[in-house]
Amino acid sequence: MKRNKKRIRTPAQIQQRARELCKEMTPAEKLLWSHLRNKRLKGLKFRRQHPLGPFIADFYCAARRLVVEIDGDIHDLQPERDAARTEQFKQYGYRVIRFRNRSCIA
Repeated sequence: MKRNKKRIRTPAQIQQRARELCKEMTPAEKLLWSHLRNKRLKGLKFRRQHPLGPFIADFYCAARRLVVEIDGDIHDLQPERDAARTEQFKQYGYRVIRFRNRSCIA
């Protein structure tokens, strides 16, 4: 299967918001980041709060085109929005893994 490797343009305000979110990580994000940072997972480099077009991925691995999302309780109220976001990532050739906040800190 051929992947679409188009780049998604990222608006400046999204880039700025991503910088802010790095300082405001949830406990679940902090815990997962402690396992991903410094290439601790199979030598793969992950970025946190990485802007991809109009979205900010909680974690992103460029080598695997992998987006990792940590979903808090607000995501229970917006399943259609999350599905559309995941589909858009997939259209650009990214793979998406979602975890519930609770499953990361349990």
